[in-house]
Amino acid sequence: MPADPAQLRFFVDESALGLGKTLATARRDVIHSGHPLIPEAPLGALDPQWIPAVSSRGLAVIARDKRVRSKPAEVALLRQHGMKVFWLAGKRDLSTWDALVRIVWRWSEIERVLDERSDRPWFYAVTENALREMTLR
Repeated sequence: MPADPAQLRFFVDESALGLGKTLATARRDVIHSGHPLIPEAPLGALDPQWIPAVSSRGLAVIARDKRVRSKPAEVALLRQHGMKVFWLAGKRDLSTWDALVRIVWRWSEIERVLDERSDRPWFYAVTENALREMTLR
């Protein structure tokens, strides 16, 4: 199922590329790093390159980067550009399958947050047991 530019709501960054490609196959509202509909976010793009492009489109980010909250420069970028982030949290690496199961299990909650939260930035951890808002430091 090809992405529909008029329906885009989610961008999956390169830290969860397998998940992004899988979701983009199943949904018309998801693109990922390297997707032709977002040339500003090629594979290998650094955060300062893709974050403004994703934010300007109003897309929510799905990411797996374990240290995202501990990188001051990245947190500053997220704040500056008013990013909406769903972070696949956890201490262990997730396979694409495990990440997909977790996201699909929480998808209705993710949709609800996206529909109800017009303020930005915000950051939610998607864990095995819950979807919870986190503070960006």
